[in-house]
Amino acid sequence: MGEGLLSALCLVAVLEGLLLFAAPGSWKRAAAQLYAVPNPKLRVLGAVVTGVGLLSLWVVRG
Repeated sequence: MGEGLLSALCLVAVLEGLLLFAAPGSWKRAAAQLYAVPNPKLRVLGAVVTGVGLLSLWVVRG
């Protein structure tokens, strides 16, 4: 379990790094737009993304 979690976190770091490398301007604009979104909406978005990610992981790992 620990090795799988660490691998997943490393993959997230790779994907984030690729986004920053490939499109730094777009990433900056997207990050700046997040400041305009109220915290409750960001929490809901975070919960939805987490749920979709967990459901996807459950389907993939079967």
